[in-house]
Amino acid sequence: METILNFWAPLKEVLQFFIQIGLLTVIIYMVLLFLRGTRAEPILVGIVITILSGWFLSQLLGLEVIEWILTKLPTLMVFAMLIIFQPEIRRAFAEIGINPHRLMRANKSETETIDALVEASFHLAKKHIGALIAIERDIGMRSYTEAGVKISAPISSELLITIFYPNTPLHDGAVVVKDGVVISAACFFPLAQGKLSRTLGTRHRAGLGITEETDAVVLIVSEENGYVSLAHKGRLVSDIDKDRLVRHLTNYLIKTKTSVVRTGKTLEVQKHLDTVKLTISNLRKNKDTTN
Repeated sequence: METILNFWAPLKEVLQFFIQIGLLTVIIYMVLLFLRGTRAEPILVGIVITILSGWFLSQLLGLEVIEWILTKLPTLMVFAMLIIFQPEIRRAFAEIGINPHRLMRANKSETETIDALVEASFHLAKKHIGALIAIERDIGMRSYTEAGVKISAPISSELLITIFYPNTPLHDGAVVVKDGVVISAACFFPLAQGKLSRTLGTRHRAGLGITEETDAVVLIVSEENGYVSLAHKGRLVSDIDKDRLVRHLTNYLIKTKTSVVRTGKTLEVQKHLDTVKLTISNLRKNKDTTN
């Protein structure tokens, strides 16, 4: 028991050290992730640059007064942070209270993309404004995006609505979206080659046509009847409701992507196991030959 206790004491200190480092890393990462894209981000960067520059100059030039101020600065910075970042801190605690898991999501681009697509599609459908939106997946659509007008802007429902609003320069054609970014607008897709219903117009035929050549997911808003349709792999789901559209987009953009990543990891592990088995088999053969 005495030997175990003597071994546990230093091990406990090491574990405590790594646990503290891990917790601090997670907390700092979550704070930086939350501040990303807000007004507080450039302020925080400016503060860090100012402190590092002052410390470097004080060490290089022997500025004792500046060095003394910097040593006393951490205590004052706590109160300064509370004042400067008051809106962000209040918003953070409010979001934690509403949704405790929100800050734990490192990547929200897929869900935000789905929300923007659904909101924009049904807003345009309500106004009877036609729209064609393609979400690029694994098969590239560079030949189509280069022929359009480059946008390269983060996706939002307001941006999509503005693009397709009648009489605007980019309303005629399709929009291509990839990884939460509107890549290009005013793109033109090939028309579907198969036999289709005569009630389907050029917009629906173009939406189906691009799904026959790529694995893109396409949203089509009908100008005539105000329906929202979903096209994928040459198949069309007409007059889809909002809840069903969210389920389909979640399945195509999130669940399928996660499944592919897991499958790739499984194949990689299996490949390593096969390599190990082959190595062992060769060693056994060499041993038998030697004997």
